[in-house]
Order: sequence, then C-alpha cells, then structure tokens
Amino acid sequence: MIKFRQALFWDTNPKNIDTEKNAQYIIERVLDFGNDREVKWLYNFYDKSLLKKVVAKSRSLMPETKNLWIMLLESK
Repeated sequence: MIKFRQALFWDTNPKNIDTEKNAQYIIERVLDFGNDREVKWLYNFYDKSLLKKVVAKSRSLMPETKNLWIMLLESK
C-alpha cells in the first residue's frame, strides 16, 4: 500500500482515503498531479478497465492529462 502525500490530496486527510471507495478521486489526482512512483503504483494497483473508464468520464482531469491517458490506455 502506498502512503499518499498531503500535497496530492490537499483538500482532505490522506489517511482517510479508501482506495476502493475513493478510486475515481485517487485516479484523477494521481494522473493529474502524481509523481512517477505514484503513477506506477496506480497503474499496478487498479484494473486497466477502471482506469479507462475514469479517464473517459472524468470532468476534472486537465485536458492534456486526459488526452495523454486516453492514448496510453488505448493500446492496453
């Protein structure tokens, strides 16, 4: 399990984040603002179909992030 940085989840206590219940929130934050270690953890922790679903329906991802991940996940 990864220890989330406060800088990544500035609006809540990272200790209170549930990786299952808060999956969309975690995925969006890590894809937009995560470092290499966090993105690698995310990619290995969550199912690729969930990542695709979150990226496709997200309204909070930065457009550049969304476009990049649509392309990266397309071939998976």
